[in-house]
Amino acid sequence: MQEFDQDKWGVSFSIKQCRNFGLDSDDVLKWLIDVGFRRFRLMSYWDEHEVEKGVLDFKSLDEQITTVGKTGGNISLCLGVRQPRWPENHWPAWALELDSQLRTEAIFNYVESVIRRYQDNPAIKSYQLENEALLKSFGENPDIDRKRLRREMALVKRLDPARRVIMTTSTSWGIPLIGPIPDIVGFSFYQVMFNNRKNKYTLSFHKPWLDRLRAHMIKIIWGKDSFIHELQLDPWGPHAIWEMNEEEQNKSMSTSQIRKNIRLASSIGLSPIDLWGGEWWYWRMIKEKDPSIWQTVQEEIATN
Repeated sequence: MQEFDQDKWGVSFSIKQCRNFGLDSDDVLKWLIDVGFRRFRLMSYWDEHEVEKGVLDFKSLDEQITTVGKTGGNISLCLGVRQPRWPENHWPAWALELDSQLRTEAIFNYVESVIRRYQDNPAIKSYQLENEALLKSFGENPDIDRKRLRREMALVKRLDPARRVIMTTSTSWGIPLIGPIPDIVGFSFYQVMFNNRKNKYTLSFHKPWLDRLRAHMIKIIWGKDSFIHELQLDPWGPHAIWEMNEEEQNKSMSTSQIRKNIRLASSIGLSPIDLWGGEWWYWRMIKEKDPSIWQTVQEEIATN
């Protein structure tokens, strides 16, 4: 069985995205392992694991971590409210009804519960705190609070000082200046996206030289490393992926665009590169009987 280099290639995995595609999440995760991935970004969605206040159920996350851990895999575990995949801010319904102070206490209690449950698990190599934490313009029910974010970072470091904490930039061009300052900085790398305001597909201004410059500045200013935490390898169109036909999906993510994105990201010179879209690759292969998407991804990561 092949294994991709954990220091170079990883993949994000979301049970919510599997559910959106009508896929069994266990099947998708096992497939990603079978095809060679050993580095995973996993999500601790608050609205999945504390549906009722004070009642914690981590069964599905336990199973994911165990499955990856058995392979000797490397896990970066997302913490907090803001985690990858729509609606971006994963509040349980009861938390939205709380006032600001009680909601903050509830967030901290949940984060502490996650850390204490998994901090002795050797498969957990790092945490990602609040995905794109300061991004106000994307997602439902945003609640941006830099002061709270600093306290949340302090909580994570106090509870588990041995593990490094990743934070991802809130825009495609910014660098962290005010804080909190993570141990590692993650960049997203997107190229073709549908702009709802303009009602058309647009090409990102995001170029490899820009990320090289950002990484260099972060290293000079804070002495911190950077990496590509989210490389776009699934479509971003006017509708949800599963609602778009193949022609529409190809407008933002064809096989040629997959090759282009991987080669551009590789040229930045940052490692590792965490890929985005594994659930879609599997869906196209199993549900749509189209293996070309995964074959292209596989070919490119084998040669870059």
